[in-house]
Amino acid sequence: MALTGKQVRQLRSLAHHLNPVIIVGKGDVNDGTVEQANEALEAHELVKCSVLDTSSLEAREAAQELAERCQAEVVQVIGRKFSLYRLSQRKDIEHIKLV
Repeated sequence: MALTGKQVRQLRSLAHHLNPVIIVGKGDVNDGTVEQANEALEAHELVKCSVLDTSSLEAREAAQELAERCQAEVVQVIGRKFSLYRLSQRKDIEHIKLV
């Protein structure tokens, strides 16, 4: 699911105020990180992640790998932080309405 330019701008503005909930550290993107990201994406659809200095991956590399393993879209990468989006299958949450 490729995002349009308008959708990316909308998601970037929503992600700006979020705090990182997924931390990529010394273990890089492992199964535990992927599981945690999947749970967060199902609950919130849009999550911000952070890459620590101890990680051997750059933020863009970590974002691409985590997005591939979670079937998510990379919204934005700035410095050591990045945002991911995936439409949730849950019915009990308020979904982000993309333009």
